[in-house]
Amino acid sequence: MKNSGQIVLFEFPQTDQLQGKLHPELMLKNVPGPYNDVLMCMISTQLNRGIKGFNDILHCDDEDFVSSGLKKTSLIRLGRLAVVDRDILVGSIGTISNKRLKRLKNRLINWIEK
Repeated sequence: MKNSGQIVLFEFPQTDQLQGKLHPELMLKNVPGPYNDVLMCMISTQLNRGIKGFNDILHCDDEDFVSSGLKKTSLIRLGRLAVVDRDILVGSIGTISNKRLKRLKNRLINWIEK
């Protein structure tokens, strides 16, 4: 079963509606209701696209890097969200720490409330 904080493989949709490539993505939260949907967040190795104080960088020497299943230092991009049916997720490669997940969710909440 895939849950919040897991990193899964998924073809994240492009903003220009072109088909995305298979990438690791972060599951933020199951969407309430009768559907099988989940809120996803993009993960990228393009660190230059980060927004300080908003996105989060998962460094190779962070304590939850090994458990993440990622191979390189990666950027968790909170501004790139998608809601998808969990049945199209390819598989789980790892998880981030509960502490990091909580920090990301708080940043998202603070951004929306502004």
